[in-house]
Amino acid sequence: MASSLSLHQHTIYSLSPTPTLGFGKYPHHISILPSFRKNFLKFDSPTTVPFAVTESDSPKSLEPDPQTLLQQVAESFVLPADFFSQLPRDLRLDLNDAAFDLSNGPVKDECGEEVGETLLNISRAWEMADTSTSTTLVDKLPLLIGSLTGSQKSAFGRRLLSAGKRFQSMGQYGEGEVQKIAKVMIKTGKLLSASPVSGVEGEEFKQQTRMFKFGDLQVELTSGKAYTGAAIAVIFSFLSWELSQGIQSIPESSLQYANDNALLLAKSLRASLLVMSYSSTVLAAFATVGLILLGGQLKSENK
Repeated sequence: MASSLSLHQHTIYSLSPTPTLGFGKYPHHISILPSFRKNFLKFDSPTTVPFAVTESDSPKSLEPDPQTLLQQVAESFVLPADFFSQLPRDLRLDLNDAAFDLSNGPVKDECGEEVGETLLNISRAWEMADTSTSTTLVDKLPLLIGSLTGSQKSAFGRRLLSAGKRFQSMGQYGEGEVQKIAKVMIKTGKLLSASPVSGVEGEEFKQQTRMFKFGDLQVELTSGKAYTGAAIAVIFSFLSWELSQGIQSIPESSLQYANDNALLLAKSLRASLLVMSYSSTVLAAFATVGLILLGGQLKSENK
């Protein structure tokens, strides 16, 4: 019995020193709390400060990469080989409009030689409804974007944005391929068109001239060429007027033919020539006035 009691007391005494935080029954354990709190603060402080610095990134770092967006554009043009050729007539007209917006004007001067040539080839593929060639050419754009300057990226973006809106106007077709193309082209165009342009590049961009495009023919519009065209229109108008006066000076009574049918045919031909001559004179006069006004506008823009 005595040994059992001794063993019981020994067990109690051996268990009593076990630390119990926050209890007044063991005052010698309260001194553990400040040390624990101090160590806890030391552990917490170094981990929160670097995290706060990491989270204070600039919003610009969240903007998507232009090359990534152009890759999405290329992926959206992965279409069946006969997709463009199977479009209805009204959608084909919209596709031609998109081709015009993509390559209209001095595209090589604005977007660089390589990108400009690629855009011209893409527009030709769209006009010919060649889906395979279009897919191959669009796939090159992500590789070329890195070589462009700020003004070239901005011009490239405006062309993508304008062409993307043409695709958007096509509405829903098929499984939504056209709207997918429109969405990613507009998104990429907005990002690229907002590219910063330096002062020198902006001045060069302002000095660029207009271009007139008719099919594969592109003519640079300058004030000198406008005035030259006006002079040619004046000469053509004068010749048309003289021709009309010469035809009108021939009296109908002098027309002598073997029968009445031949006479009626000659009178009809004379009237047709008079109408054509007077119409040419009027149209040439209007063209003269328009070209003179265009030349003055281009001349004022170059100043």
